[in-house]
Amino acid sequence: MRLVERLLGGARQPDGQTAPPCARAAQQRPIRLPLSTSNVLLASHGSEGARAAEHCVLQGLAPGARLRHLLIVPEFWQHMSGDGWRINASTVHLFCDYLENQLERETLDELRRVHAQAAARGIAYSAASRSGPLDRCLAQEAATGAYQLVVIGAPRPRGTRGLRSRMDVAALLAALRVPLLIVPHPRAVQPR
Repeated sequence: MRLVERLLGGARQPDGQTAPPCARAAQQRPIRLPLSTSNVLLASHGSEGARAAEHCVLQGLAPGARLRHLLIVPEFWQHMSGDGWRINASTVHLFCDYLENQLERETLDELRRVHAQAAARGIAYSAASRSGPLDRCLAQEAATGAYQLVVIGAPRPRGTRGLRSRMDVAALLAALRVPLLIVPHPRAVQPR
């Protein structure tokens, strides 16, 4: 299992195996985009909630529409150094190089995966990655283009294992000049 998936926490299957945290996103019924959009900014990083947002956008956009995919590496990764009382400077350097290379590989894998899905549907695709506070990175990227909609996935429900990167949604809403769509998490409890 990949480093980020292990940290984000995979879902346990009945046979005891760990499935990727995004396994249920592809099985949910599609959510249609609320606007007739042709230029969308999607913030996604491969978690189950992010894949639900991807699914929503890819199913809702018509062929010929433009999709900008932004993958944000949360700022807490910048402070991981593997240091401790048993580790010397050269080991810390090796660990940091390993972590940086692993994050780069996984980022490229995610971008390639969404690009393939967009290309199969005839959607023009471009991508970027940033590192830092989630809301600030997304607002900065949204300000660089003429997007009609920004789409993100909802955070995982309480009690679900995994690393939680926090987005200040109030700060994001204050900075955006276009609508924000937050796609429900596939495991969210539906009100009756």
